[in-house]
Amino acid sequence: MKCSRCGDKIAEDQAYVHQGKIYCEDCLMEIGLHAGRCEPWASYLAGKEGAGSKGTEGLTELQKKVYAFIKMKGKATRAEVKRMLSLSEAELDGQLLPLMHAELVKEKSEGKSVHLIVVR
Repeated sequence: MKCSRCGDKIAEDQAYVHQGKIYCEDCLMEIGLHAGRCEPWASYLAGKEGAGSKGTEGLTELQKKVYAFIKMKGKATRAEVKRMLSLSEAELDGQLLPLMHAELVKEKSEGKSVHLIVVR
C-alpha cells in the first residue's frame, strides 16, 4: 500500500483513509488531520501537568475564544463554533484537542446531534 501524498510504502494497519485517499500518519498530520481524537494518555498527562493551573491558563488566544464561545452558549455544535470563528474542520480539531485533553471541554451526544460542552 502506498501513501497518495508522499508515495511511501505503508502497512495496511498504518494507513489512514481520508476523502477516498490513503495517507501515512505523517502526511495525515501535514494536511491538518489527526489519527485519532481520543487519546487517554494525553488527557491524563494534561491533567497531571495542569494540576496547578486554573481555568484557561496556558491556552492560546484562539483556544480561549473557542472555550469562551462554548461556555457562553452553554453548548455548541462543531458547525456553530466553525462558523462563529471562521475555522475549517482541521483548524477546529487543532483547537479542541488541547481543550479536551485538559478536560475543559467534551463532546456530548444528544439525540442525533453532538454538542461541545464546558466541563469546568
